[in-house]
Amino acid sequence: MQLTFLGAAGTVTGSKYLLEGGGKRVLIDCGLFQGLKELRLRNWEAPPVHPGTLDAVILTHAHLDHSGYLPRLVASGFKGAIWSTRGTRDLAAILLPDSAFLQEEDARHANKRRFSKHSPALPLYTKVDVEAALALFQTVEFDETIELGGMRIRLSPAGHLLGAACVHVEADGTDVLFSGDVGRPSDPLMRAPRPVVGARNLVVESTYGNRRHERSDPGEQLGTVLARVLGRGGIVMIPAFAVGRSQAMLLLIARLKASGTIPDVPVYLNSPMAIDATGIYRAHSDEHRISAEECEVMCRAATYVHTAEESKALNKLTGPMILIAGSGMMTGGRILHHLVAFAPDPNNALLLVGYQAAGTRGEAIDLGADEVKIHGDYVPVLCERLRIDGMSGHADYTEIGDWLDAMSVRPAAVYVTHGDPPAADAFRRYLGDRFGWKAVIPKHGDTVTLC
Repeated sequence: MQLTFLGAAGTVTGSKYLLEGGGKRVLIDCGLFQGLKELRLRNWEAPPVHPGTLDAVILTHAHLDHSGYLPRLVASGFKGAIWSTRGTRDLAAILLPDSAFLQEEDARHANKRRFSKHSPALPLYTKVDVEAALALFQTVEFDETIELGGMRIRLSPAGHLLGAACVHVEADGTDVLFSGDVGRPSDPLMRAPRPVVGARNLVVESTYGNRRHERSDPGEQLGTVLARVLGRGGIVMIPAFAVGRSQAMLLLIARLKASGTIPDVPVYLNSPMAIDATGIYRAHSDEHRISAEECEVMCRAATYVHTAEESKALNKLTGPMILIAGSGMMTGGRILHHLVAFAPDPNNALLLVGYQAAGTRGEAIDLGADEVKIHGDYVPVLCERLRIDGMSGHADYTEIGDWLDAMSVRPAAVYVTHGDPPAADAFRRYLGDRFGWKAVIPKHGDTVTLC
């Protein structure tokens, strides 16, 4: 088998791997590049492999940095099957249309305000492209084998997100394991990633390759910061990924209210996509930790904000209140309008509860930017900035190490991907120190022959 790294090589976004073997060509993941402009521009280039030559796409999970390029691939000529778990398919059915909507809205806004260098500004893809991509999905159960010519493919639970999977592929007398995004053993929502047998070749993520999560209870951390800001009448803005993080926040806020740790203030979930995703958790109870009763409590923990008019009305309210809105890295979505309204007030707070990739507004604010550009204008950020690191859905480097240590088959070749350069290099060295593995960090476009 040959493996070509078409994304997530030297960066934490754009996961995309071309695997050739058994007479077939498949993509493992098909993600969008996000963050730095030089990365985002890759989304606009011609597809890195001719879409018509691909037999299938295998998705590890539904997050856009793993699935968000699919509509562009289909619009460019891909006609094969898109294989995923049921959970991934269900989440992609809300994530991808929302992605198209935001891109179409951004293009319309850019044309109206004339702040784009392109005339006219165009979306990367449209809702029509998304519908064509969703029609190609085929679902598979965990541990069920997909037979593609001489390839045998199996997906196993990775935690992290509903439907998230590790992908094991056998062909041409060898095999390879793609970790996907590995979940945490102590995630408040998702079950721990299941141990895997291993493979001769390993492609492993390194998002938190140079960091350890705090071992303190994220619920206690959240209660402390919310009680303080709400106690002074402030508004707490929480930019959260619509799938996973938003539901975890609702669960913890419901628990904090029930215990009396925070006052019973209004909570708004201002993300139609997150609203839909919250309902999907009811249908996948076998993948998460919470009971049916607590799942219902989580789903009722906030007022759902559906329309743009309802969203705009929130900006006229006063605190105390909690606003949860997408997107998690503030690259788009309704959180931007709340930042315009509330970030200039020192009485309010912006709470970061997830990873902020290089080049995003989230990273800029996290690093102390006094202002950020939103829809062509600069907005001062004078509100209090807060962070809770324990909410990440990614395992840290020691947690991934423990997961790898349970493998009975040790890899002969290890490729470290899906991490910013400092994180990937630290994780490469960690694997060498702990296991004696000579891991490498592939460059974008590298091709290797699997051993």
